[in-house]
Amino acid sequence: MKKNWLLLTVFISGIATAQVPRLEKVWETDTIIPVPESVLPDAKANTLYVSLINGGGWDEDGKGGVGRLSPDGKQFDATWIEGLDAPKGLGRVGNKLFAADISTVAVIDIRKGIIEKKIPIEGAAGLNDITTDGHGAVFVADSRKARIWKLDKGRPVLYLDSVKGANGLKVIGPDLYFAEGKKLKKIDPQKKVSLVAELPQGIDGIEPVGNGNLIVTAWSGYIFYVTASGNVTLLLDTHLEKMNTADIGYDPIKKMLYVPTFNAKKVVAYRLLQEGTN
Repeated sequence: MKKNWLLLTVFISGIATAQVPRLEKVWETDTIIPVPESVLPDAKANTLYVSLINGGGWDEDGKGGVGRLSPDGKQFDATWIEGLDAPKGLGRVGNKLFAADISTVAVIDIRKGIIEKKIPIEGAAGLNDITTDGHGAVFVADSRKARIWKLDKGRPVLYLDSVKGANGLKVIGPDLYFAEGKKLKKIDPQKKVSLVAELPQGIDGIEPVGNGNLIVTAWSGYIFYVTASGNVTLLLDTHLEKMNTADIGYDPIKKMLYVPTFNAKKVVAYRLLQEGTN
């Protein structure tokens, strides 16, 4: 009886101290970011790369680019890379930054701060999110054509077709996590697809935060916490403030989440916390 009571006490104690994730706002910029869609942290360079649409979401107007924002949100360079149309997802391989730009993928030399080349994707009309793996491959989603492409040594190859609502992408370990509308799925190297979770809103950004857990955004203004077992918790709702939550960036060392707010024209930084911790 005493043993059973001890086990029950430990169980209740475990429940009481269970850690619940939450977001704490650390800073936000003024409304000076020209339609930010994606943020990619670069810890070594102590900067945040921000894709800048600076116009309509799918307009081929030459107004877009990539800016650099300091990790404290105080210094912003909107003219680092210019001459794009409506760039969205960002990915990096070594000294190369890749930006999805409607029908092409721009390859940017980070050290020189120039567009090295643009890789056209045949038939693409809505290139959106980008992710890279540890072998140098680049994956890019075409939201309008419901496809996911793979760039292997710069050569585009159709990787997955008929992905309705294709958007958020993230390579985690050997698997590619991807958004299919409200469904968060993953595909393994053998191209076996499985469902991870289904969210209340269409998925935009995907970031791993440890232990198989993820932070997932919906563009309209929602941020969710998705556990490895597929449980979904709402962390933030800014849709009534008309503050979008697009393709987030995450710094796992600082546990900082960087949120591009698209039409709200600012970037907001949140610290991921667990209840009961500092």
